Amino acid sequence: MDLTFTGKRSTPWAATHGLDGLLEQWRNDRRVWGNIALDELLEGAGAKSVPVPETLEPRLRQALAARGIKTLYTHQALAFEQAMSGKDLVVATPTASGKSLCYVLPVLQALATDREARALFLFPTKALSRDQEESLRALMKEAQLDHGAVTFDGDTPADARRAARERSGVILSNPDMLHAGVLPHHANLARFFSGLKYVVIDELHAYRGVFGSHLANVLRRLDRVARFHGSKPQYLMASATIGNPQEHAARMLGREVSLVNESGAPRGERRVLLYNPPVVNAELGIRQSYVKASARLTADLVKAGVPTLLFGQSRNTVEVMLKYLRDALVEARLSPELVQAYRAGYLPQQRRDIEARLRGGDVRCVVATSALELGIDVGALDAVVCAGWPGSVAALWQRFGRAGRRQGTSLSLLITSSAPVDQYVASTAKQLLGAPVEQARIDPDNVEVLVQHLKCAAFELPFEEGEGF
Repeated sequence: MDLTFTGKRSTPWAATHGLDGLLEQWRNDRRVWGNIALDELLEGAGAKSVPVPETLEPRLRQALAARGIKTLYTHQALAFEQAMSGKDLVVATPTASGKSLCYVLPVLQALATDREARALFLFPTKALSRDQEESLRALMKEAQLDHGAVTFDGDTPADARRAARERSGVILSNPDMLHAGVLPHHANLARFFSGLKYVVIDELHAYRGVFGSHLANVLRRLDRVARFHGSKPQYLMASATIGNPQEHAARMLGREVSLVNESGAPRGERRVLLYNPPVVNAELGIRQSYVKASARLTADLVKAGVPTLLFGQSRNTVEVMLKYLRDALVEARLSPELVQAYRAGYLPQQRRDIEARLRGGDVRCVVATSALELGIDVGALDAVVCAGWPGSVAALWQRFGRAGRRQGTSLSLLITSSAPVDQYVASTAKQLLGAPVEQARIDPDNVEVLVQHLKCAAFELPFEEGEGF
């Protein structure tokens, strides 16, 4: 009797490697796949490119060519064309579609052709403005533009502020600093405001509700101050996917705005999964901890060598998941340093270090709060895990969009909690893919908001007879 074993041998040291292999492993594990409420594959799309415009200044063309950029995506070229025609503009394309070049190229074109031209960049967070400053200065250096670019916020030392006021071609700031630290002291920035050609507002979708209503009034005051100094800036805005980008931008400025929303950027295949943890207390409707489930599934991704971003709902959740993940890696005899946290308040060098180590493979996972929802570059990722429903369809796709910059398949995984809203999302999971993205709403003329800004505007400049606000 032949007792030779002919089946597939399992070796304890054999580890799954890569996203496809891990997905296959999950499919064969009833404890995982039995709780999957949604499994969809979204098709990818190829790039739509056009040659770099002939009107682009030669030094800029050379700088782009040195970076290997010999063509622009169609939306980047269209945005440049619209900006050159003098139109206020909003670019609303998916995350990681190269929106930065849509506003950077027109600004650098102005700096390259006009020595006195100036630009103001507004970002919702300090971290994002510092992040953009470094990349902008690198491109300006490669294009041999010596105008200078500097972040002007509450952390900027006095000597750097003085240099920014007197010499900088580009000032990067945030709405709070513009409101409290720039406009009331506009006389000190007379040269900057007299040459102000462009105002860039990035992450426009973040400015909604009361925050957005305040910004709209700050921009009214900015226009007044610029007009006083003899300039009329053109606005270039960038937004992630929202339901009404053109209407929102027009309401923000109080005038018509041109829209660019057809992305020409390539998009890899995206596998979208929704994991609903199993019930552990049917009487009370309590499910297994979504925090532990998120850490366990993310640990599988890290062990499989998949660069991953894990979103938590709060700083406390991030710390807890970081602990669970590192414990799982130690148990698997892997370095706990493969997982790093991203919290508000990190210095630019710390962020650069995480980004470089993620690209080099020394870091495989970043655990973050919503701070990384915005366009901060943390390198190329193949998977995003959301621990809990982020609160809106727009926020969900903003987070999911952080992965999939490469041409291969990426994973977007939502893990729901026991909360009623999360369970509604899980029970109607199929509708998630076709759900309309929420609209951004502001009310700049709300009396409570408007009156306070009228006082600020009167302090900055006297109102002339017949002048409106």
